[in-house]
Amino acid sequence: MTALPATAGRPGPVIDTGAFFDCEVTHVRHYTGTLFSFRTARPQSFRFRAGEFVMIGLAGEGRPTLRAYSLAGASWDSELEFYSIKVDGGALTSRLQHIRPGDRVLVGRKPTGTLVLDALLPGKRLFLIATGTGVAPFASIVREPDAYARYEQIILTHTCHTSAELAYSRELAAGLERDPLVGEAAPRQLTCFASVTREDGPQTGRITDLIRSGLFFQSIRQAGFDPEQDRVMICGSLAMLEELKDIFEGLGFAEGSNARPGGFVVEKAFSDQPRTKRA
Repeated sequence: MTALPATAGRPGPVIDTGAFFDCEVTHVRHYTGTLFSFRTARPQSFRFRAGEFVMIGLAGEGRPTLRAYSLAGASWDSELEFYSIKVDGGALTSRLQHIRPGDRVLVGRKPTGTLVLDALLPGKRLFLIATGTGVAPFASIVREPDAYARYEQIILTHTCHTSAELAYSRELAAGLERDPLVGEAAPRQLTCFASVTREDGPQTGRITDLIRSGLFFQSIRQAGFDPEQDRVMICGSLAMLEELKDIFEGLGFAEGSNARPGGFVVEKAFSDQPRTKRA
């Protein structure tokens, strides 16, 4: 077991346990009674592609409980960032939601996932469609300089039950102008669209319904999907994933993967249950 580095009288920010990295929590932010984000120290050897996920957990008696979490921070950031729901009685989040700076979180050694730029064919517009905490991998992608180099336009959508639950993505978008690597490109190339489903808002409705009705495209003042030029990433609830897969396959989009890039991708690691309930 190796600590990297250590200070007198306390563990180092990162301890390499062999199976996991044991990382110190550096920051916790609670957005609502059900949503929070946290940051941890980053192992010096840890590398990931924007959009990937990793297994995280908490140490305790016996084997730790692990869950897949998207890496929400920039791939070049000196710390790791995660965005989470709080689940009453959840095997992990019932404990994870109470972490504070100075506590420790286990981080898996091998990030992976299908929501990566390499799984998509070249195109002109990149749509990032998210519900709930499904916005986490896209928080990493919109801070990735390569995304703006590959696509002329990036459209980030985020749909939640209430306006309060949009706080994370709103804060993300507001901060991009100050981002040291994408601060010039994002204001020109990124469009953000938000909707809510359980109260009145600037846009009200499920993203699938807004797409089908055409209201989504009217709001962003752009033409509908073009399988020749558009590329799509989808992350969120199982119902949304299934509906959007049907929509895009019906339009002639082919699903992509790391081995065979295509027109759209979904994160299969979370497709067995709604993302907002996966922990």
